[in-house]
Amino acid sequence: MEQRLKKQLEFALEIDKEKNIFRQTHLSGYGRKENDAEHAWHMAVMAYLLREYANEKIDIARVMILCLIHDIVEIESGDTYAYDEENRKTQKQREDAAKEKIYSILPEDQKQELISLFDEFEENRTAEARFAHAMDNLQPLLLNHSNNGGDWKEHKVTSKQVYGRHKKTKLGSERLYQAADEIIQENIRKGNLRK
Repeated sequence: MEQRLKKQLEFALEIDKEKNIFRQTHLSGYGRKENDAEHAWHMAVMAYLLREYANEKIDIARVMILCLIHDIVEIESGDTYAYDEENRKTQKQREDAAKEKIYSILPEDQKQELISLFDEFEENRTAEARFAHAMDNLQPLLLNHSNNGGDWKEHKVTSKQVYGRHKKTKLGSERLYQAADEIIQENIRKGNLRK
């Protein structure tokens, strides 16, 4: 087998480990905790379905690949809960080391391509990255809402924290930010989110 294909297949097997990285968010209807691969898949499908609400013209295939690869680094760095301020302080450092290790499995051209896509998402510098971030915020919001705020209550998350996270949603989609606001307000009224 040629070296290039061997590296690509090794990477394909490596990313299977993403299925073992469990997040703090539970599946809808009080299911088990979701894993990173499920989160990425869900975001990618949502992006396709909701693309008409993007603030700017987007390349939906690029948005979908950003959604699919953005958490691969967590195979090495672990998941950092969105509202865990202490672990967020070291998140970039851990994820940068992880991206170098994981993407180095690939042939050099693909390594550079995926690192560039990862950085594009993290830097939120394109219309596609902004819309992908909207999905990254909206997807767990929907799951929390479906679980009557169970994860928010467990972690004592405040509405201020959720609104802080959704600033990026607004950059990708004003309309989806409005929908998120309605969901957040409903959960404040129900007592699922502390003021």
